[in-house]
Amino acid sequence: MDTATPQLLLASASPRRRELLLQIGVAHRVHATDIDESPLPDESPRALVQRLAYEKALAALEQAQGLPVLGADTVVVLDGHVFGKPVDAADAQGMLLALGGREHQVLSAVALATAAGTAALRLSQSIVTMRDISPAEALWYWNTGEPACKAGGYAIQGRAAQFISGLRGSYSGVMGLPLFETVQLLREAGIHTTGTEVA
Repeated sequence: MDTATPQLLLASASPRRRELLLQIGVAHRVHATDIDESPLPDESPRALVQRLAYEKALAALEQAQGLPVLGADTVVVLDGHVFGKPVDAADAQGMLLALGGREHQVLSAVALATAAGTAALRLSQSIVTMRDISPAEALWYWNTGEPACKAGGYAIQGRAAQFISGLRGSYSGVMGLPLFETVQLLREAGIHTTGTEVA
């Protein structure tokens, strides 16, 4: 169990985001936020994902006890249409069949808010290519339980890796927390994951 002094509050219950923060040595506490993730009228996917990351960070500030708060959000985009978390088996299978044999975009935003009222944002954009996926494979994948809480109905770090033929961009961003952009925000806030300042 990690007993290090927390450096920030993570405004997410995602175990993947926790694992990624621990991977870069950032001790943290967790406070999941519950916000309305519905898109606004005519809101672009880029604007949506950045707004949600920002709102999640702000929503957890009261629980932060002076710590900076990290919020994140990830969406899958195909032909301008946002794929969030599937609502049921049919939705998940429809997503996977639509993504199969195509390239799609994964947008992952991260926001850092502080008690002083400042907030900063970063956006990661990746392109994922999937091979063709059969209806039987999509049903099998749903029955593994893995797609239920994943944007786009798949987890790149899980069983869905066998469907992915290419990736241009950030692997950690597709997982849900782009580490390069996250570290940029942390350094600006004085949190140095390497233990040294970088010129």
